[in-house]
Amino acid sequence: MLRPPPDDPPHCGALIKVAGRRWPVEEDFQTGKDAFGPDHSQARTHPALLRHLVLAMAGLAVCSITAAHARLNTSPPPAPADPNQAPPTDPGLITLTVAEVKRLVNLFNRQWHGIEHHLRWHLWRRRHQARARWFHQRTRLSRR
Repeated sequence: MLRPPPDDPPHCGALIKVAGRRWPVEEDFQTGKDAFGPDHSQARTHPALLRHLVLAMAGLAVCSITAAHARLNTSPPPAPADPNQAPPTDPGLITLTVAEVKRLVNLFNRQWHGIEHHLRWHLWRRRHQARARWFHQRTRLSRR
C-alpha cells in the first residue's frame, strides 16, 4: 500500500546541500582547464591525448596540494570588524592559490626578468589582493 508523500520531505535539506556543492566542483574543473590546458592539446591519437591529460592533471594536483598545504600553515589576513574601521597599514598577504603556485613553478622554466623582479611582483599582487579583500569585506559590513 502506497502512502502519499509528506508535505516537507525530510531529505530536502540534504538535497539542497548536495546541489550546492556542484558550483565549487565546476569552478575547480574550469580552473584546471584554464590553468593547465588539458583542452589545449593538439594530439591526434588517443594515447597522446591521454598522456597530455595525465600530465596536465598531475600538474594541477601538485599545485592544488601545495596551495592547500600553504593554506593550512598560514593565517589569513585580518578582516574588518566595523564598517567604519580604518584600513590597516599592512593588510598582510592572501594565502597561496593554485594559480599563484603555478606562476611560481613557471619561474623555473621561463624568466623574462630576474627572479627578484618576479618575487617582488608576486608579493605585491598578494598584498594588493589582501587589501582589496579587506575593503570588500568592509563594504559588505556596511550593507548589513
